[in-house]
Amino acid sequence: MADALLAAALAARENAFAPYSKFKVGAALEEVDGRVHTGCNVENATYGLTVCAERVAVFKAISEGARKFRRVAVAADTDALTPPCGACRQILWEFCGDVEIVLVNPRGKTETYRLKDLFPKPFDASFL
Repeated sequence: MADALLAAALAARENAFAPYSKFKVGAALEEVDGRVHTGCNVENATYGLTVCAERVAVFKAISEGARKFRRVAVAADTDALTPPCGACRQILWEFCGDVEIVLVNPRGKTETYRLKDLFPKPFDASFL
């Protein structure tokens, strides 16, 4: 695959821990300097403690000192490409702003959005 960010998201998907849903997701978050942070979904038997791939990637990046991001890729093995859930959209908005979101599946199908198009009226610190 020509785009290293998409390849990183697809590779992260392989590390997903999804024994209950069997729905593996990978994410790759690109800093403005090109550094990439990946994440995969990690399920828990209670489901409520499951963490999505996008949040894992964001939290890993933040914990490593990253603060400015350019793009995020989300990889799932679905024909209709899978966007971030509502909780992930909120986290992405707070930490990444109106970042580019690229959805991808293992067959190379992609779609690209701006986060503001997927999350048109976000709640953020401006309301506090």
